[in-house]
Amino acid sequence: MAGSFISPEMMMYVVIPFLIFCARICDVTLGTIRVIFISKGIRHIAPLIGFFEVIIWLLAIGQIMNNLTNFVAYIAYGAGFASGTFIGMLLEEKISLGLTSIRIITKEDPKELMYYLRSHNYGVTSIDGEGATGRVKMVFTIMKRQDLHQVISIIKQFHPNAFYSIEEVKSVAEGVFPEKQPGTGVFSWVDSLRFYRKGK
Repeated sequence: MAGSFISPEMMMYVVIPFLIFCARICDVTLGTIRVIFISKGIRHIAPLIGFFEVIIWLLAIGQIMNNLTNFVAYIAYGAGFASGTFIGMLLEEKISLGLTSIRIITKEDPKELMYYLRSHNYGVTSIDGEGATGRVKMVFTIMKRQDLHQVISIIKQFHPNAFYSIEEVKSVAEGVFPEKQPGTGVFSWVDSLRFYRKGK
């Protein structure tokens, strides 16, 4: 039928750029996740992600090479790269891979905070210190990154004026972490890869 016919102009300036855009979103998103997996020590999945990433990239760049005079394809290529980077970061934030360390410095007695964290199965260590304005207590705890916002809320509840810093942790030998109930779905599967422990 005539209504279903796609003209050469529409194919060149709409369909092909759209396919390039989608392919770039997919390969850049995969690339972002691959780099994050490597940085978190989850190296056994990264090569598989890289395989699909480069195949999709070859398909996208092949269309660019076949349509060198199509400026819309260039725009779609760049827009797909930007969108894929953004989506990759959103996915990384969603699955919250890895471990995070919080260092808390407070002038007040942190016993209640430490007791509360320990009662919720967070490992806590404290030492005495001295700051610019006098003696302080330093409290350290390491948690799964997915628990970061919850722990920050607890800190603000007990010590709203405390100074704290957050650092990424690549791996740990041992540790105390809250137990999570098993779930279903892709993010529950990835949950088993959230952190890597050495020395088991």
